Amino acid sequence: MSQCKGEHDIAKHPCFNAEAHGKFGRIHLPVSPVCNIQCRFCKRGFNKDENRPGVSRTLLTPEDAVGVLDRAVSLCPELTVVGIAGPGDTLAGDYALETFRLVHARYPNLIKCLSTNGLLLKEKIDGLVKAGVRTITVTINAVDVKTLARICSHITHNGQYITGEMAARWLILAQLAGIDKAVSLGVTVKVNTVLIPGINDRHIGDIAKTAAQAGAAFINIIPLIPEHEFRNHRPPDCRELKAARSIAGAYLPVINHCQQCRADACGIPGGTTDFAAMLYERRAVESCQ
Repeated sequence: MSQCKGEHDIAKHPCFNAEAHGKFGRIHLPVSPVCNIQCRFCKRGFNKDENRPGVSRTLLTPEDAVGVLDRAVSLCPELTVVGIAGPGDTLAGDYALETFRLVHARYPNLIKCLSTNGLLLKEKIDGLVKAGVRTITVTINAVDVKTLARICSHITHNGQYITGEMAARWLILAQLAGIDKAVSLGVTVKVNTVLIPGINDRHIGDIAKTAAQAGAAFINIIPLIPEHEFRNHRPPDCRELKAARSIAGAYLPVINHCQQCRADACGIPGGTTDFAAMLYERRAVESCQ
């Protein structure tokens, strides 16, 4: 793997580093209940059966999350990353930041990582860095306003409900400004892009080029999981996914080993043991807040 800024933070990060995948473990702490944007393919929920982002068995308070992490470290000694990836957006509330503060005080040597839509990244990155976060994933599904308006139905920001192309423009500008500032503070940024045939599949090169210009270190092209308004939209086939990754690779190193994990995942990605089932003993809650 080539040298890059923040490499010391990804050498044992199984989501950012293919060489670490299958060797080191990660846990996602489900502490973020709400989201401040609505993607047309996204359906958040609580269950123990679906294997996709946006779902969890339950929600944790920041204090409860530390207790779960204590047990996870004991169950999975290979655990090197503590992340927050939902089931809503990590920055739509303050739960993730408070969780990272508590976790960093107790486990300063664990890699702190989060996934976000990036709407509030610029506003909150200083606090995240102080709380030990050094790796971040930002989901960018378009950098063209018309294309993103087809994917994201609305955003909410400072009490404003914004739709259409205005919402798309606001989100794109916020994402790129957030990445730029995060990178300036020494954070390694990976961009996730959901490949949606017929909508953003001809836009992948623009996304990768723009993300690289903003300072992103990697890009991860992941297939659409049809849900919500896109429940009848077909996912990309292997040929389309391979082509999109090849196009993106002209601008950024491409992550090829992502498994689109749940918001409460725990263990070595691709491993045989699901430690999450052992950690979350409470009954799954029935709906998102």
